[in-house]
Amino acid sequence: MNNVKATPVWARKSTLILLAVIAALLVFGTTTQTWIHVSFGQGQVEQSDLNIAGSKAAVSVSALALVALAGTLASTIAGKISRIITSVIVIAAAVGIIVVVLAILADPSTAAMAEVGKSTGVIGVASNASTTWFPVAAVAAAALLAIAAALILWFGRGWGLRSKYESASPLAANVSSGVPVDDIDSWDQLSRGEDPTD
Repeated sequence: MNNVKATPVWARKSTLILLAVIAALLVFGTTTQTWIHVSFGQGQVEQSDLNIAGSKAAVSVSALALVALAGTLASTIAGKISRIITSVIVIAAAVGIIVVVLAILADPSTAAMAEVGKSTGVIGVASNASTTWFPVAAVAAAALLAIAAALILWFGRGWGLRSKYESASPLAANVSSGVPVDDIDSWDQLSRGEDPTD
């Protein structure tokens, strides 16, 4: 009877990597949408309302999302030590995203100031800025990313370098034990002066 305890689905390598990749892509996806809506006071500038995408309101968020995505993908082929390093990098990127986005949510007017200046040609124009729900979604996705990276860091200690196919392969087992697999292996053993029938 096999007493080996199966790994829960939520703790499997494929599940955690997929979760982290999706979270990183969600963060990046939100930056392509409008994060800040700016309306100008009447008589101040002849300017219609301005919508600012997340990629312009917070350039660092897009960059950190890409760093997290690259780190997650690197974790799939990394060794134990490298996986620890990449997981820590992904966690740091996720925390950085949360900090930047929370600052925008706390003060959207300041975050919009540079884009307002570019749009109006006047620095320091008074504006009424408000955030959409996309920055909130970015925070939620970044929190999910941090959790997934933390789980990868924890459960990744038991992940092997070889795939399940390699470890279960009869060919790999025979080659490692020195048993010839086919005629070619038998000829190779003969050429080395070994008797394949032993």
